[in-house]
Amino acid sequence: MPVSSTRTILISGASRGIGRAIAEHLLAAGHRLSLGLRNPAALDGTALDPTCAGVDEQGLPRVLLHPYNAEDPASAEAWVAQSLSHFGAIDSLVHSAGVFSRVPLLFESGQEHDIQQLWDVNVMGPWWLTRAAWPELAAHGSGRIVVLVSMSGKRSKGRLAGYTASKFALMGLCQTMRNEGWEQGIRVTAICPSWVNTDMAAAVNAMPKEAMSQPGDIAALTTQLLELPNSCVPFELAVSCNLEV
Repeated sequence: MPVSSTRTILISGASRGIGRAIAEHLLAAGHRLSLGLRNPAALDGTALDPTCAGVDEQGLPRVLLHPYNAEDPASAEAWVAQSLSHFGAIDSLVHSAGVFSRVPLLFESGQEHDIQQLWDVNVMGPWWLTRAAWPELAAHGSGRIVVLVSMSGKRSKGRLAGYTASKFALMGLCQTMRNEGWEQGIRVTAICPSWVNTDMAAAVNAMPKEAMSQPGDIAALTTQLLELPNSCVPFELAVSCNLEV
């Protein structure tokens, strides 16, 4: 099946940072968006507000907002079901929701919750959502899954044990998604940025914010990925704003 010029895309974590930049870029490119958010009201009055985003060729709002909690499997299923009811089909997922923690290898008593949350949000969240949307992605013939992993899913630096472990697990999940979906035309790309100028990097002083990768640049990259044919989709993209040795 040829790649459609207009995609119907689910994006998690679209209320801020990279996820929001991706949503804004894809909307400007003419795509239909279903945005999963902890607080849909966070986008009221913005370009991603359904009342501001316009309608598609069928007269339907081009943006759908739906409550989504990455730690709740039922939330993923409800979001996918509502997206199908609204748009009639789904052909792409962008997994941008994630949490960060500095929990070390020798964690203290009481930090077990942080470790569990890293696993639930960074690994099981994408897993549950992909599972819920899989039949639609497979039926399309050119389904797409883009996952914001991290350079921390490719190497370990410093003492970030919990976060790094969750991102390595997510990278492994991406590889299995690729294997499982290949014959059905599903293509998976793991984007692995280093520092990106978002709230997550606000406390980083080792590099000026303007030297970091910018959310808009990751968004432009994601848009390009979704326009590629099945025969030319990269699986992994390492995006470094500094030299990795």
